[in-house]
Amino acid sequence: MAVFAIADLHLSLGTDKPMDIFKGWQNYLERLEKNWRALITDDDTVVIAGDISWAMKLEDCFEDFSFLNSLPGQKILLKGNHDYWWATKKKVDEYLESNHFDSIKILFNNSYVADGITICGSRGWYYDADTDADIKVINREVGRLKLSLDYVKDSETKPVVFLHYPPVYGDVECGEIMEALLSYDIKECYYGHLHGSHTHKNAVTGMYRGINMHLISCDYTQFMPVLVRN
Repeated sequence: MAVFAIADLHLSLGTDKPMDIFKGWQNYLERLEKNWRALITDDDTVVIAGDISWAMKLEDCFEDFSFLNSLPGQKILLKGNHDYWWATKKKVDEYLESNHFDSIKILFNNSYVADGITICGSRGWYYDADTDADIKVINREVGRLKLSLDYVKDSETKPVVFLHYPPVYGDVECGEIMEALLSYDIKECYYGHLHGSHTHKNAVTGMYRGINMHLISCDYTQFMPVLVRN
């Protein structure tokens, strides 16, 4: 058993939203599948940290979820800024069950234990947000993150946090998210959202305020899932 992570698959098998038009994304689906099958077994878990499907409605996710479900391993999905199809956990769980997508779960106000760690997280929000509307969203996301992390209190497993948005970018922090990570003594954080060399160069990776930060956007990892725990 092992845990892997990747973000920003931007699947569009059921809608006309090709990613191949962007630099570095040519044949990305074939590259992703080849890398995935070379690394992942049915005993493994893969966390997909947001921007999973371009579908606008949950029922339009069928082809994208069919592709994911066909890949080895258990998949745990969390929401990204482009996951417009996202609904309540109850509705998504019912959709997954009714379509027999039995290798897919969502991370939403909850957590999962795999390979000796507890997988926690939420979408997060912009690191430089300062409007009243943004602050409301940040507070909600912090609440979701804390709900997820509270599941760890009575567990002997180590919490690892997955976010879609980076909690810090360059020298700017999303203070509320960072405060939550530090208050729960989080040592590892994986995030996505950032695309292209112009943003990758300012991404914070490695140790930052005692937390080991990992960027896992799929174009950054060359469409290769990243090992979290072996």
